[in-house]
Amino acid sequence: MSDRHRLEAEVQFLESPVRLDKYVSEHLGLFPRTQYERRAVEVLLHAKPVKPSYKLRGGEIITVGWNDLPDISMEPQDLPLDILYEDSTTLVVNKPRGMVVHPAQGNWTGTLVQGLLFYVKELEEEFHDTDLRPGIVHRLDKDTTGVLVTAKSASALEHLSSQFRDRTTHKTYYAVLKGVPREKQGRLETSLRRDPLHRQRFAVAPPGTGKIAVTDWKVLAAAGNYSLVVFLPQTGRTHQLRVHAQHLHCPILGDPIYSRPDPHRPNAPLMLHAARLEIILPDEVAPRSFQAPLPEDFRKVLLGLGLPDPPICVPG
Repeated sequence: MSDRHRLEAEVQFLESPVRLDKYVSEHLGLFPRTQYERRAVEVLLHAKPVKPSYKLRGGEIITVGWNDLPDISMEPQDLPLDILYEDSTTLVVNKPRGMVVHPAQGNWTGTLVQGLLFYVKELEEEFHDTDLRPGIVHRLDKDTTGVLVTAKSASALEHLSSQFRDRTTHKTYYAVLKGVPREKQGRLETSLRRDPLHRQRFAVAPPGTGKIAVTDWKVLAAAGNYSLVVFLPQTGRTHQLRVHAQHLHCPILGDPIYSRPDPHRPNAPLMLHAARLEIILPDEVAPRSFQAPLPEDFRKVLLGLGLPDPPICVPG
């Protein structure tokens, strides 16, 4: 059980109004703003709770209450892993829907990391200086399925991770969109940043702000008000494809963050699948291509909408 802490403070003189959560983080130095929700922070002003967005002007007396961060168990867990490829340095898996890659808020157990720690016995020793992400080269969102490559050693991790940093990997995703883009194909190049009004979301930012995100896309088929598209991301920003689909005015079907529930397919899962990844493995010079078959729930939705299977995918 986390301990609850409490601090009363007088807000110092401010040259201009400051958001409450920013003041707690930067002026009081208690913890980063990103931990605000995880620590169940509550701030009272004149004995009444105030929102994180409340603007302080100086001179107020505030009372801050917060919890310690929960203990994170990194105990190995015997979890089913759909292994696409394995050698002495690398393990490639087909990540199932609903599995989180590493422990995070609300998902402290049952993660891919804990499954890897059980399956790869030497992983804990290899990454003894890493607390939450041993062997994790890149991530997929919880409800995104498909190819994910992991490393068994620190040297393999650096070799594989450098290719994502240098943008030399080639990734292929399939998605079903609500709507049909006006153009048949194109390239989206935008800036992305976290949505200041919705901390779970990212949003297209004005030029010169945020981080550059580039996605090539093509419509493969359409049926009514739905389309099957292929996404070829050239960068790897968080939620990049989900935000870019929304930017096309055609959000991904089943996306609970960037789209409203579809009245015709209210139970559709997130229709986004990492189908293929091309990368050079440690000690090799030529790239290998790894492919993950579509999950059955994805195929079922395609069939119900009258959309064809995309032109792959069996493990290779």
